[in-house]
Amino acid sequence: MTDPNSPREVVDVLCVGAGFSGLYTAYQARERGWTFAGFEKAPDVGGTWYWNTYPGARCDVESIYYSYSFSEELQKEWTWSERFAPQAEILRYINHVADRFDLRRYFRFTSTVVASTWLPDEQVWELTLDSGETRRGRYLLAGSGGLSTPKEVDVPGLENFTGTTVSTSRWNISLDDLTGKRVAVIGTGSSGVQCIPLIAEVADHLTVFQRTPNYVFPARNAPLAPEVVDEVKSRYPDIREECRYSPGGIPDRPVTDRAFDVDDEERRRRYEAAYERSGFLGVGAEFADLLFDLEANETAAEFFRGKIHEIVHDQRTATLLEPRFPLGAKRSCFGTDYYETFNRPNVSLVSLREEPLTTMTETGIVTEGGTYEVDAIVLAIGFDAFTGPLFGLNVTTPDHGRLQDVWAQGPRTFLGLMTAGFPNFFMIAGPQSPALASNVVMTIEQAVDWIADLIAHARATGHDVIETTPEAQDDWVEITERTVGQTLYAATDSWYRGSNVAGKPTTFMGYVGGVGHYRRICEEIARRGYPGVALDGRAVAPRIGRIDEEVDHTDIATASGEVHAEVATVVGG
Repeated sequence: MTDPNSPREVVDVLCVGAGFSGLYTAYQARERGWTFAGFEKAPDVGGTWYWNTYPGARCDVESIYYSYSFSEELQKEWTWSERFAPQAEILRYINHVADRFDLRRYFRFTSTVVASTWLPDEQVWELTLDSGETRRGRYLLAGSGGLSTPKEVDVPGLENFTGTTVSTSRWNISLDDLTGKRVAVIGTGSSGVQCIPLIAEVADHLTVFQRTPNYVFPARNAPLAPEVVDEVKSRYPDIREECRYSPGGIPDRPVTDRAFDVDDEERRRRYEAAYERSGFLGVGAEFADLLFDLEANETAAEFFRGKIHEIVHDQRTATLLEPRFPLGAKRSCFGTDYYETFNRPNVSLVSLREEPLTTMTETGIVTEGGTYEVDAIVLAIGFDAFTGPLFGLNVTTPDHGRLQDVWAQGPRTFLGLMTAGFPNFFMIAGPQSPALASNVVMTIEQAVDWIADLIAHARATGHDVIETTPEAQDDWVEITERTVGQTLYAATDSWYRGSNVAGKPTTFMGYVGGVGHYRRICEEIARRGYPGVALDGRAVAPRIGRIDEEVDHTDIATASGEVHAEVATVVGG
């Protein structure tokens, strides 16, 4: 390996980010005997989990699956305490991994990459840091994450406000700082859903400003029973293999029947059971056609809206909280006592659909319906997902210019890992990969493994430059668009489509054909000698065609599959 502070050495692998992606890339590079230098803008490891410290921050994928699978020893020695790990525990885990495998020394911290430039004559990437220093390497891997660049603040008149202002994406105060204050929370996505109940407990009054109501399922979070942890650890290798070939990177609960295959009473009974189970295998996964048939989806959506009215006492407030888009077409939220919070006497809800926000004064928020005096404003407005972190690196080649200009009409990638015109540049779980709709740690491991295998293949065959062909990229874009076009994702505005950022092209950001199917596609491409990938300008074939239709769609079926489903059910409550 190498010293990331040494400016003269040309390393094999440069990597931006020291979260799950960057640490695993460093581990793989060392295992393969490659020199490596990583750069992270934060003072330490953690990635998104270093920054997301707002009250209530936790993962929405169950802890026992949201973790690395590459080391059996690591799996056995680490014990998660809760079904859904809080931010602090996830950060402790990442630090443990960095220390256990001695990975921290390969990174330079508090170092922001401001430019990434391909030098074709030397066939290397040159990174420019905010300090003005430069570093060079043969391959550049972006491990900067999909949800790491905060969305630019687009709240009119915010500069007028003189009270406390804090963003969930860069939380820098204590919850105690909000005690006894009149607080406004703007935004009801995942971060807003998680922090609102806790802020309500300490605030004199909390006003929630909501633009689009979400489906907020009960997290059913609880301590993990020792017997459940022991059962999982005893079967971790088998469970991980099932996850690798499952639709979402977590143990699957296959269903084949459709919503109208059963009568109303049976459908209601199953939705009730799924609601109690919750998690990503809850209501939205109870029937096979819920993401494909709007009428079927409405049966689940109407059931859920009924739950809101059962919980929230004031029926006008309950109506304002009703989501009116297909269930599952945006990433569902998981919260604790979210809807119950609106029964508190010190909590009120303002619909920005009914009374749009017009400006702010020194002491309050002005909407078309009135003025709300507040002492503090919490901005829970989300991220510039997937492309924002990449564009921040200013990735540039002499022939094609900046990545953000090439992608002006939306991202175009090969497998979500490479993009034409940018040699030796790889994105870990980038746009048009399964990262958007999966257990992202599983997707990260698969991406790093595939990229590392491709680099090893190129080096073993005496090639220096790796680049996807434009034809293969076109094929993959067509595959992703055709796949999502069959679903209700395609007709729903969300951050999945970039709709939360003004001026961002509304193109879907992910591949939704399933983690397992994607893995099989990648495996088949490797088995065929990497069609669609040019090594020093030559590819075994320029296209991959409709390869998604040529590989097996079915999930791996193993004798232990039933046990995995039972474990998932136990963990799910």
